Amino acid sequence: MKHTLSVLVEDEAGVLTRIAGLFARRGFNIESLAVGPAEQVGISRITMVVPGDERIIEQLTKQLYKLINVLKVQDITEIPCVERELMLVKVNATSSNRAEVIELAQVFRARIVDISEETLTVEVVGDPGKMVAIVQMLNKFGIREIARTGKIALIRESGVNTEYLKSLEAKV
Repeated sequence: MKHTLSVLVEDEAGVLTRIAGLFARRGFNIESLAVGPAEQVGISRITMVVPGDERIIEQLTKQLYKLINVLKVQDITEIPCVERELMLVKVNATSSNRAEVIELAQVFRARIVDISEETLTVEVVGDPGKMVAIVQMLNKFGIREIARTGKIALIRESGVNTEYLKSLEAKV
């Protein structure tokens, strides 16, 4: 199972290197990684997606707390969250299929951010599922390049689990 960890760290040189080293030494992969300033000056939030069972994640959490600059580690996998990613996709778009690519981008509420005679670059923002879906749809045109950020996430203070609500809507 993939777990999403939210880690608050002191914003100092080498913190990310120590965290990555911790994972590498133990043979664990980080599937997604996003780092940026948090709400407090001098603090950064690291959001990472890590494969593993509950026992592995518990071990990693304990090991992370042993690092000097780590302030808080939270497994937010099962907690209702707002999750987003950003992706840029450069897709083949000749005059014969350009309108279809643009229409597809509009369906996904994506933006065309660059255009050439042979390609369109599409900017997509959304949850990870949306990224997978649009890539599947754009594959038929031929994808030239993809650049994708890691997942970022914040806990929903309302506690509303939108994934649960979506599953209820699907049943109706």
